[in-house]
Order: sequence, then structure tokens, then C-alpha cells
Amino acid sequence: MLFPTVSYGIFFLVVLVVAWALASRPEWHKNFLLLASYCFYGFWNWTYVPLLFAVSLGSALIAQRIQNATSPARKRWLILGVVLNLSILAYYKYTAFALLSLLNLWSLVAPPPVIGFDSPILPLGISFFVFHAISLLADTYRKKLRIRVNLRDALLYIAFFPQLIAGPILRASSFLPQLALPRNPRVIRANTACLLIISGLFKKVIIANILATRLVEPVFAAPSRFSGADTLLAVYGYAAQIYCDFSGYTDIAIGCALLLGYRFPRNFNAPYTAVSPQDFWHRWNISLSTWLRDYLYIPLGGSRAGEASTLRNLMITMVLGGLWHGANWTFVFWGALWGTLLVIHRLWLRVNTPAILVLRASVTWRWISRILLFQAVCLGWIFFRAPSFHIGLEILHRLTAPGPTTLATVPVVLVLILGLFGQYLPRRWRFGLEIEIARWPAALRGAGLAVALFIISVLGPTGVAPFIYFQF
Repeated sequence: MLFPTVSYGIFFLVVLVVAWALASRPEWHKNFLLLASYCFYGFWNWTYVPLLFAVSLGSALIAQRIQNATSPARKRWLILGVVLNLSILAYYKYTAFALLSLLNLWSLVAPPPVIGFDSPILPLGISFFVFHAISLLADTYRKKLRIRVNLRDALLYIAFFPQLIAGPILRASSFLPQLALPRNPRVIRANTACLLIISGLFKKVIIANILATRLVEPVFAAPSRFSGADTLLAVYGYAAQIYCDFSGYTDIAIGCALLLGYRFPRNFNAPYTAVSPQDFWHRWNISLSTWLRDYLYIPLGGSRAGEASTLRNLMITMVLGGLWHGANWTFVFWGALWGTLLVIHRLWLRVNTPAILVLRASVTWRWISRILLFQAVCLGWIFFRAPSFHIGLEILHRLTAPGPTTLATVPVVLVLILGLFGQYLPRRWRFGLEIEIARWPAALRGAGLAVALFIISVLGPTGVAPFIYFQF
């Protein structure tokens, strides 16, 4: 069930009304949200609802064991839970990738054997609900979870439908305490939620979909047919598309959760205004970057064991982060590229001569570094988007191809500018709009919402493309 569809709109309105009708009965309220979440997931494929339930229940039971056990049994339970969850993720996501890689290596020395193997269908959102399960175990082990693990609440935390398919990744220590609080409709920032939903739909349905259908998909499907100007436009177009697609999804998810009375963390903060690789990951997919930091980079040793170990840990974290995005060597390369950028940036920061310090403090250098970083980000996006290294290298080669642009139509250029440079708009404008809307009568606010939805439906391309991060 995709967010920008009539079916989801009807589903959410029913859930919203019933959930608030049950707000005075917390157990019924949470039971209903859990059932609604399983229905939401089952709308895609009911076959995998038992898998979601099994991962959630198994992790909740192990988390309870961790809370009740004493050292060193607590650590053994943690290791068991993490290994089980990662094994499930590896089976569904990486089995075929591992076998194909092994056969390719085998073919270098001898004809590989023929293996009869049906690759398992990748369950929608498995990367996200496995990461939530691991967060539940880790937060319980680290005693960041101040309340007792309740089975039903743990199931709802992992399966809660606004974030189930593509994030943002929630921390058990921040979401489970919300489930323990009574629902209070008076604290709901409905105007903020509606603005988030509208902005998310605009970014996804109009900007991301137009760029995908009229620019990015044609070029990445057949690079040889397009000039260097069109190829470069498509590379920048994909940078705008993936940002608007993913941030649009999370805006809708955060808005829907807020209307139900739950707060999600912010997941994007104008990432293309970043001035360094580290700054970019403080702004892009913040919930994932902090998850990788807290549950992978720091357990590996972080920056506690010297500079060489720090650089190694950065590289390992980013390579595994790339592999998490997809079972393809292009994603491994993308992660390795980001690891290299972070390592180079860290080494660059160690250069502290007076001239360099003056240069770094200048406004000119901030803009130079911002522009250079954006080009590096786009280089990474080429291989992130390309289905193979061959296509990725062909895209790079076509950047120098002569010829006029045929894809730079007015709608494409306009949405590309909005997608990239809209991030430079001051945040206070959105807050000012929220304050202004709060002064309107309820009828006018409702009419404004209806008009905005109508305009988005009219301007968007026919059909609804799935969110990019659904495949991860």
C-alpha cells in the first residue's frame, strides 16, 4: 500500500478515526494499531506477515530475557538475538548475491557447477524491521530502555505502519516510552502534520516522479542514446529524485505518526547544503547514519583506539552500510566511496597550518567545499542508481559525449531546481506558514488541504512509482 494512493488515504482516515475513538482505552488502542499495521503490511503480501510477526516476537522475548538476566547471560542473549536477526536478513537479501559472487570467482579457474536454487523473494521493508528489532535488543542490553519490555508494545514498535516499509529507523528507547503514555489530542500539532504530509506528497508525486519518468529512467536505461548534457542532467536529476523521494516518504510518515499522537525523529536536514562528508551524513537519512554510528561504528571501537583504527572503523561501517542498501557490488562500491571520502576528510582536518586554518574559516572555502562535495555525492549516486558497473561506467563515459540536450524541458528544469535549491529555503518560512495557517478558521484549513491535494494529483504524472527505498 503506497502512501500517495487513494487506498492508503482511506486506510489512514479509518485508522485515525478508530485509533482516537479508542484513545481512552490504551490497550484497545494499541491492539488496533498493531492489527492495522499487519493489515498494512499484508496488503503487499500476506505471505510475509508471519515473518514480520516472528522477527518481532522473537526479538521481544529475547529482550525480556536480557532485562531479567544477569551478566554474562545478558550478553549471550544479545548475541543470540542479533545473530538470529542478521541471519534472517542475510538469507532473504544476500543468499543469491553470495552464490553468484562465489560462482563468478569459481569461473576464473574452472567452469562453475550448475546450482538449482530459487532465490527467496525479498520481503518488503525487511532491512528496516530487522534494524528495529536489533535496536530493541541493543537498547535493552545497554539499559537505555527505562521501562519493562511489553510483548504487545514491542510488536507494535517494530510493525508500526508509518515507518514499517522505509523508515525512519526508530529507537526502541524513544518510541516504547511513548506507547506507555496516555493519548492526548490537545498536544497534537495537526497543522505541522498536515504541512509535512502535503510537502511530502509534493516532493514525491510531482518532483521525484517527474524527474524519474522524464529524465532519470530514460538515461539510465539506455545511456548510449543521450548526449553528455542529457546525461549530466540525469545525474543531477537522480540526486534531486532520491532526495525528494526518500525525504518525501519520511515527511508523510512523520506527519501520519504525528496525527496519531506519536513523534518520529527528523530524518533529513537540507543534505545538499553540506560542506563536508561528515556534515552530509549529519543531514542525510539521519536515523540510519546515527544507527550505524551507535550500533556498528562504536561497537567496532569507534575512535577510541587511535587514528588507524578510527579510519578502519569508518571504512568498515560505510562498506557495510552500502551493502545494507542492496545485494549488489555497486552498493559496496558506493559505501567504499563514502568511506574513502570520510577518511580523506578526517586526514584533511589534521592539517592545521595557519594558512589552511584561515582557508577553512572563509566563506569562499565553504562554497567551494559544498560544490565539490555535491559532485562527489552525485558520483556515488551514479553507481547507487545503476543496475551494474557496466551501466555506471557507461554513464561516466557519456558525460563527455557531444550533442544537444533533448530532455531539458521546462517541467523537468523547474522541478530539478526545486528539488536541489529548495533545500536552501530558510526553515523559518515553514514555521511562519504554520503559524499563519493556525489563524485560519477550521473550514478554511480543510479547504486549503483539499485544494493542495487536488493540485498535486493534477500536476503529478499518471500512476504512482514505488518509493525508491522500498527495495532496500
